[in-house]
Amino acid sequence: MSATRTAPAHDLAPPVGEPVPGRARRPVPHRADAATAGVVFVVILMIVPARLVFRGLSFAITPAEAVGLFAMAWWFCAHFTDTLGVAKGRTFVRTMVFVYGASLLATYAYATAGFLPGDELDLADHMLVSATAMIGVVLLMVDGVRGRDRLDLVLKSVAVMGAVLGVIAALQFLFQIDPTRYMVLPGLRFTQEELFILERNGLSRVAATTGHPIEFAVVCAMILPIALHYAFRAHEQGKPSVRWWICATLIGAGMVFSVSRSAFVGLAGAAVVLLIGWPKVRRLIAAGAVLVFVVGVRLVVPGVLGAIITLFTGLSNDSSLRWRIMDYSAAATEIAKHPWLGRGLGTWYAPKYLVFDNQYILTTVETGVIGVLAFAGLFVAGIWSALRARHLMSDPAGRDLGLTLAACLVVPLIGAATFDLRSYAVVTGLSFLLVGAAGVLMREARHGRTATSPPVDPLRDRPAASPPLDPGLSPAGADGRPSTSPRTDPAR
Repeated sequence: MSATRTAPAHDLAPPVGEPVPGRARRPVPHRADAATAGVVFVVILMIVPARLVFRGLSFAITPAEAVGLFAMAWWFCAHFTDTLGVAKGRTFVRTMVFVYGASLLATYAYATAGFLPGDELDLADHMLVSATAMIGVVLLMVDGVRGRDRLDLVLKSVAVMGAVLGVIAALQFLFQIDPTRYMVLPGLRFTQEELFILERNGLSRVAATTGHPIEFAVVCAMILPIALHYAFRAHEQGKPSVRWWICATLIGAGMVFSVSRSAFVGLAGAAVVLLIGWPKVRRLIAAGAVLVFVVGVRLVVPGVLGAIITLFTGLSNDSSLRWRIMDYSAAATEIAKHPWLGRGLGTWYAPKYLVFDNQYILTTVETGVIGVLAFAGLFVAGIWSALRARHLMSDPAGRDLGLTLAACLVVPLIGAATFDLRSYAVVTGLSFLLVGAAGVLMREARHGRTATSPPVDPLRDRPAASPPLDPGLSPAGADGRPSTSPRTDPAR
């Protein structure tokens, strides 16, 4: 007869979830997920020069669009399984994405049903692929990113990459050094050799890695509220905030170095949203920060502020504004030919046709009234979702993030009226990413998940099941009564 040996105290393992005494707790790395793919998309979109495309393809595809196409394939496949953590269920943003995609398919079918010249048909194919990539980015965000911490990861990467663009812009503006010419990766080529540094009113206009100074300016105006959000939140929570203030300063400097009117018009719209929702103390801090920033710009680069002011005071003599107004009659004639579905996505291009420095006019010409309503509706859905999430959330950080995303999306909504936004890859990719981010926040708010909520089952929109009270209890429950059937997943 053998005796049962009792294990010594040092052999007993600590309870599951408890730290081992005397051993430092190491952070557990998060497995790769949709937020990881979102960060990869942000880095590639904003660091790889926008005019670099893959070699050897029949039409131009940027590395960021390749990530978007992968996201579209991932999203499609993920909805055939319950093991990849993708959210199920309808949201306003996702519904508007489907409406937008359906309008583009209808326009493509209508345009290709008749005769299209070869060059326009190639561009229609190219723009359909590009639009599919951008739709993939929205779906990757709205259905793939689960949890506020993962959403914060993506948005923080946007703020950091915006600061990096600010550094590149400073090198271009202050020292006439263009790092983009040394940033050509193997397998890529430039679509055009136009410089990333232009000139306006005797001053350099820089584009950083984007396709044009106007695009760079609007991108900075979109990112600045995000950097300010994390700077204010860190300051109010007693955490280190200097890094986020540096990011905000670099982004603001980049916007100034672009010497673009569109940026300040869009930023004014975003400021209206923020000032309405910000508390009084934050408004005062923001006013003081703006004053310090303006004085700093005046001392470092004296002529920039005067050039920017001239952009607004000299509107009557602005040739670019007169050119935009002259395009309206030609646009009206073309829209009358195909009022509902347009002449075809991507088929109106320069130098074959006039340039419309207005995305709403260009979209109406190419995709008709239905297409332009779907395009604008996508941004409206994002703004509504962000503000609705703010209303539903009780967490101050979540409420502030909702206000921030709404302000960010006001910028492209206004900017689309000042230049052909959809023709530029970086601002388009960032706009669609932020629409998806608003959808993520709305899904989080709708299901009551905040940073302090219980752990959430990554496959379902509900808290993870609690562990049983005793391994010996029957599945019927501790009180012996039959357990109720599991609740249907509300995210399906």
